[in-house]
Amino acid sequence: MYGKCGDLVSARRVFDGMLGKDVVTWNAMITGYAQNGMSDEAIKLFHGMNDAGVNPDKRTLAGVLSACASIGALELGKWIDAYASQRGLQHDIFVSTALVDMYAKCGSLDDARRVFENMPIKNEVSWNAMISALAFHGRSQEALSLFGRMSTEGTDACPNDVTFVGVLSACVHAGLVDEGWRYFNLMNLSYGLTPKIEHFSCMVDLLSRAGKLYEAWDFIEKMPEKPDAIVLGALLGACQKSKNLDLSEKVMLLLLQMEPSNSGNYVISSKIYAKSRRWDESAQMRALMRHRGVSKTPGCSWLDIEGQLHEFRARDDLLYHSSELHQVFELLNVEMKREGYIPKVD
Repeated sequence: MYGKCGDLVSARRVFDGMLGKDVVTWNAMITGYAQNGMSDEAIKLFHGMNDAGVNPDKRTLAGVLSACASIGALELGKWIDAYASQRGLQHDIFVSTALVDMYAKCGSLDDARRVFENMPIKNEVSWNAMISALAFHGRSQEALSLFGRMSTEGTDACPNDVTFVGVLSACVHAGLVDEGWRYFNLMNLSYGLTPKIEHFSCMVDLLSRAGKLYEAWDFIEKMPEKPDAIVLGALLGACQKSKNLDLSEKVMLLLLQMEPSNSGNYVISSKIYAKSRRWDESAQMRALMRHRGVSKTPGCSWLDIEGQLHEFRARDDLLYHSSELHQVFELLNVEMKREGYIPKVD
């Protein structure tokens, strides 16, 4: 109960006080952590479950794989893949789908495709996970081709709202404006689905990236419901790239009204003014941010070294970390410079 309500502190207190915990009890706590964004704790508890001699079942594996996907714990994900094969769980639809999602989010798309193609039965979640993975990694034509397969081969699955988010995302990555309109209209015409805010967001993003900024704005104004921050953020990002200050100001005004506590809105707005050399407005935006007591959320990254996760935030002092971590950072710096990356220190 506590886990479902998001009160993980109380849930853990009850959990720690229990004697003779079985796999169901461990699953409840691990799933609670994973579903509430506490992936590190979910993984730590999974290791504790193994140390306690309790064998994980398919629900355990699915929960931990979700945590691995969230923070990029690929090595642990691979171990779970091997464990599932040893226990005959590799074809369980929940475990397999979680593996597809984990591999895709950890950047191992070939492994995701391997697991997907070996699944004897695929449901909507399985197809959606693979389509979204291909779209996210820029393999748009493969994602659209897989959607075609789902429409013809997926006897146990029918395209749903999530499917079309993946399909439209594929169009976004490839800049396929005409195809995006076709799939957007196909939702209702062929599948009786009413487009939701996520689909509108994809179309705004698609039009914005194609430089059709005013068409994207007109699309927003005609939406059946008010646009959310994701839709407006996509357009604002495109306006920033094209230095379209006229449209930027309209979008910024809506965003600041909608999310007055989101530091990103103030920072982006300030940068847009600065790029247009409107220094007073840029400074005013920063001052407004301070006046409202809004602080910038620091960036956060993870490194997985031999199965051990290390978390870093912006401005962390690396002097307190091990020599192995310093070597990883040096390697990353060398690779980035080799690729031509130049940090923007202004």
